[in-house]
Amino acid sequence: MNRVYMDHAAATPVRRRVLDAMLPYFDREFGNPSTVYDMGSKVKQVVEGQREKVAELIGAKPGEIIFTSSGAEANNLAIKGVAFARQKKGDHLVISSIEHHSVLNSARFLERMGFEVAFLAVDKYGLVEPERLMEAIRPETILVSIMHANNEIGTIEPISEISSVCRENGVVFHTDGVATVGNIPVKVDKLGVDLLSLSGVSLGAPKGIGALYFRDRIRLMPLIHGGIQERGRRAGTENVPAIVGLGKALELAAEELANGVNGSRVREMRNTLVSGVQERIEHSKHTGHPEKRLPGHASFCFEAIEGEALLFMLSQGGVYANTGSACASKALKTSPVLAAIGIPPEVAQGSIVFTMNGSNRIEEVEYVLEKLPPAVERLRSFSPVWKKSMAA
Repeated sequence: MNRVYMDHAAATPVRRRVLDAMLPYFDREFGNPSTVYDMGSKVKQVVEGQREKVAELIGAKPGEIIFTSSGAEANNLAIKGVAFARQKKGDHLVISSIEHHSVLNSARFLERMGFEVAFLAVDKYGLVEPERLMEAIRPETILVSIMHANNEIGTIEPISEISSVCRENGVVFHTDGVATVGNIPVKVDKLGVDLLSLSGVSLGAPKGIGALYFRDRIRLMPLIHGGIQERGRRAGTENVPAIVGLGKALELAAEELANGVNGSRVREMRNTLVSGVQERIEHSKHTGHPEKRLPGHASFCFEAIEGEALLFMLSQGGVYANTGSACASKALKTSPVLAAIGIPPEVAQGSIVFTMNGSNRIEEVEYVLEKLPPAVERLRSFSPVWKKSMAA
């Protein structure tokens, strides 16, 4: 077995049917959607068709979808766009302590601009408790942002309950759905959210494309000023090939969600990996909620080793995983997500995350379980921390 790829949360290969759908818009159908002649208007119709696909998947209206360059941009637009549009009503925001860096750093930027931000604690599984959110909301609170699921520990949040708290208090609610849209069923009305970010990076779409859903009553200040594209909320010529790729990827995801085959098979592979690690590697910790988690997500911390060293050793054997969010894995700092759920720094350093999808096979899981235990054992044999703990 030459390569086992289990880092689909960071990136997936562009699916063949997605690439085929995109190709005409690089050369033959290259018109600018903003032009009035037929070459442009034809492409404009294609863009609007993709907007309908995105909207249909999440139960929204096409006019409530803005295409962006990524999930990170969608998060920035949601957080900053709502804050600046509603600052006359208040200056207080509430976000969870385990959000993606694009949310955390947007909030910290707003703090420097004079806003006040409450960073909400989570429980040991990474769950936000609605009661704790209720205590954090104040009369001047204008926005709450809680991610739908965390890519580092896999936990799925009780978004419907959280949104009820926000509605009761008249607060706009945003959720980062990058980890969930296309991977599990997501309907904005059922969740009760006002804004939702999504991305194609883990769904077989090209890199560099995302979208933001915003309920039609929500005011949103644009981040990029210029033309009238995206109903005046994001200027710049649309990335038509990538938009087509996102639409096709979400169309395929909708088909797979409807038949349910990939979901049960991916969960089975995840469960096999989790139980195999727990049986074969002592002093390992399965992070995140044991049940309320993404179907293809398995995350662990191994005591007395460095996660980066483990990743390198596994890659030498053809196994590819990650240590957490791809946007933060090179920071060489203790993960704020793991710190928030109470993992000690010396244990958090040994984190590793496996993310699988329908392209993976059970034989690959077995191969990982063959390669992972000896890699952990070898790294521990070099570790003075491990030797000290064994001698104690």
